[in-house]
Amino acid sequence: MDVGPEEIFGNADVPAWRNRALLVFDRVPIPAAVCRTDGTVLLANPAMGAEWRTTPGRLRGRDVLELFHPRSVAQVQRIVEAIRHGHRSRYPILVHWPGPDGRERYGELTADTVSDTPEAPLWLLVLLRVLGTHDTPDEPPRPRTEQVTAMERAILALAAGGATTAQIARAVGLTTDGVSYHLSQLSRRWGVANRTALVARAYVLGVLDTGVWPPTAESPPTERHRTGDGRP
Repeated sequence: MDVGPEEIFGNADVPAWRNRALLVFDRVPIPAAVCRTDGTVLLANPAMGAEWRTTPGRLRGRDVLELFHPRSVAQVQRIVEAIRHGHRSRYPILVHWPGPDGRERYGELTADTVSDTPEAPLWLLVLLRVLGTHDTPDEPPRPRTEQVTAMERAILALAAGGATTAQIARAVGLTTDGVSYHLSQLSRRWGVANRTALVARAYVLGVLDTGVWPPTAESPPTERHRTGDGRP
């Protein structure tokens, strides 16, 4: 069942500007959504629902980064840090996602941090600009291990060795929120529920070297080919 804006924001004490904005929200041709700062979709317009061949109400509760995959983790990390410090600004993210016709689409997701007053909690107003569609893959699918970044490999190796989130953050030069973001993204990508399963999956996929302790990240095939001995 679709959920209207009044069920999310309530009818009482809603500023007039928000009421007017919500009246035209459904008519905006650009895919748009209102999200919590953790990316949870609260409200989507029909154009956003059309990108997923569904009604706007069915997108409520979904994670916007599960729907649209960022091409750069650094762009997402910038937003995480901005929200953490209460900054109000606009942040673009290059994303890709499966389009309504089944072909991969790519575009720019713009996240605006907004609120009623400087003291009020922040929300995210998310707008999607579709830039194009890939008719055919640009290159053959890569092995799964090549899709893991160097930072993700380092975090997985430390997690496999029993390091805490704080210890991992100090070792790789990220915040604890940054480490948690990487781990949660890997968990979603591999369909696992906790850190233990995530580490086990990393070994199964060959991301971590099974013959070494403390754990180390296995090199992607292209790097092994360059060194010639199977090691970084």
